[in-house]
Amino acid sequence: MITPDTLDAVEVVSVQVAKAIRGGAVMVQYRDKLHHGTELTTRIEKARGVCKLAGIPFILNDDPLLAKLSDADGVHIGERDTSVEEARRVLGKTKIVGVSCYDSLALANKAQSMGANYVAFGSFFPSRTKLQVRRASIALLQEAKLRLAIPIVAIGGIEPRNTMALIRAGADMVAVVDGVFGQADPERAARSYSRLFQAQNHAEELLQ
Repeated sequence: MITPDTLDAVEVVSVQVAKAIRGGAVMVQYRDKLHHGTELTTRIEKARGVCKLAGIPFILNDDPLLAKLSDADGVHIGERDTSVEEARRVLGKTKIVGVSCYDSLALANKAQSMGANYVAFGSFFPSRTKLQVRRASIALLQEAKLRLAIPIVAIGGIEPRNTMALIRAGADMVAVVDGVFGQADPERAARSYSRLFQAQNHAEELLQ
């Protein structure tokens, strides 16, 4: 799950993160373009504390140095941020480094070769969070699953009704903002996604 840019009080955001985790979120990426300085640090600390208590990874968006200073579990970077090599230099070998690869398998192959822990493709569907983005295809996801050895994340306009197609094509995780945090009950919303992964895992077990 990816936290939204919001002016809500820090306590509100922390409660929403906790609800998403109770609903089945397995990783939280903290994204905040609206706050800076002490306010941002406080918000990061609160959200990280919730994740630490739940025992799930807390990933910071864009900034490896801030991730290190915040004792985050890792960082997620895009092509306009730093390189995988620089992120790894700042964070060390044990932290998580995720990379946005948009609609490019070449970027994903490069990220994997440089030591990324996971890659993200998208947007797969129209998104209210990012209006002008490159569009990834189901075919790309299927090819990536065949070629990559690291986990694949799908992002962009993902709702429960279109998630199963992504899972069947090879998505190991889906990254959701509005689909969870934009809903009246983030816990229930998160559970609607996690149940789809559980159903797919059960189906695969039956076929083995």
